[in-house]
Amino acid sequence: MRIEDWGFRVVTASDAEEAEQRIEEHDPDIIVTDVVLPGRSGLELLQRLESDEMGRLILFITAHGSIDQAVEAMKAGAHDFLTKPLDYDKLRAILEAARDELRLRSDLRELERRLEGGGAGLGALIGASDRMQEVFRLVRLLASSDASALITGPSGTGKEVVARTIHDLSERSDGPFVAVNAAAIPEGLIESELFGHEKGAFTGADRSRPGCFEQADGGTLFLDEISEMPAELQPKLLRILEEGSTRRLGGSREIRFDVRVLAATNRDPGSAVESGELREDLFYRLNVFTVSVPPLRHRRDDIEILAQHFIRGFNQKHGTEVRGLGPETLERLRGYPWPGNVRELRNVIERGTIVAGSGWLELPHLPPYLTDGSDDGRPRIVVPVGTTAAEAEKMLILKTLEHVDHNKAEAARQLELDVKTIRNKLKAYGSE
Repeated sequence: MRIEDWGFRVVTASDAEEAEQRIEEHDPDIIVTDVVLPGRSGLELLQRLESDEMGRLILFITAHGSIDQAVEAMKAGAHDFLTKPLDYDKLRAILEAARDELRLRSDLRELERRLEGGGAGLGALIGASDRMQEVFRLVRLLASSDASALITGPSGTGKEVVARTIHDLSERSDGPFVAVNAAAIPEGLIESELFGHEKGAFTGADRSRPGCFEQADGGTLFLDEISEMPAELQPKLLRILEEGSTRRLGGSREIRFDVRVLAATNRDPGSAVESGELREDLFYRLNVFTVSVPPLRHRRDDIEILAQHFIRGFNQKHGTEVRGLGPETLERLRGYPWPGNVRELRNVIERGTIVAGSGWLELPHLPPYLTDGSDDGRPRIVVPVGTTAAEAEKMLILKTLEHVDHNKAEAARQLELDVKTIRNKLKAYGSE
């Protein structure tokens, strides 16, 4: 038989009743049927199989006089149809495409099984690569203790997710998880944010407010971008960590707390210590353990399951029905360097899910920079001739901040500037 010569195993039936028996006995992946059959029609056979959730693909063959029935079959869920006389080259192409579709669906079922069964990672952390297995090992170890830890890794890799997972797996999981980004708080407010203040402590303090240590009592405090904390505050932070108590601004009462502290930085902590931006004694107080979160380009094998995890979430958020990544899309995503890491992948998948709406997420659903091969995904600025150096600098700083979600520490790293310089520039621009 011609179809067998193409590499398919074939079972035949002479009518719809026999076809149902063969389907039950052999559980075929693809069904090829005429629209007109002895007894019941092929369309009636399709309707009998509508409740079948095995993911079979059904291909109809029809004469010109019954094309309307074939169209009805397509509306009812048929995969495709061909008209007589058969074009065997087209039939072979459709069958081979159907086989590829079935492989995609099989791979998708495996991904969904892993995501639903907890085999996709650890807690909220997704990944199966060797690099992530080492992260998981350290997370489990830290969750079983109350030790401080320093979480390192480039911006967008998921350092806060690591901290949350440590908290969620620990005995403190019933307590609060409080996250503070030291680089995102205006310099004049960071001391009040960390330690709290009493009413009247400064202009605008119209009521008392607990600091982050008080808010995190009984739980975990996550200090992100710790190396960007103003140097004059670091000795006070160290004292509070050592003594387990704090005093609000404008207050005289020592307030005791029970807090597990996790810190993070997107810089090399050793370099921050050498440059004097991070106190050595504070570094050693926080760095009981170090968890290094790898950039996405070093864990490309995790891209597929991360993308599927995001697709599931965005389908629920946006009411879409996207199945998963098409094969060309997956290949393109695996070949991209991901300067924005997991955060950038998440944004790409959200956009693609909305654009696709349903079916597979294909190349046209990706942002243009991922499909035209023109650049690495970083936004560009155009500086007109005649622009002053100060104006060009302002454009570059503001555009870089926009690209990194206004993370001053990451912007400073990319621009090779000091964070204080970024803050001073923003004050000058009136953009703080």
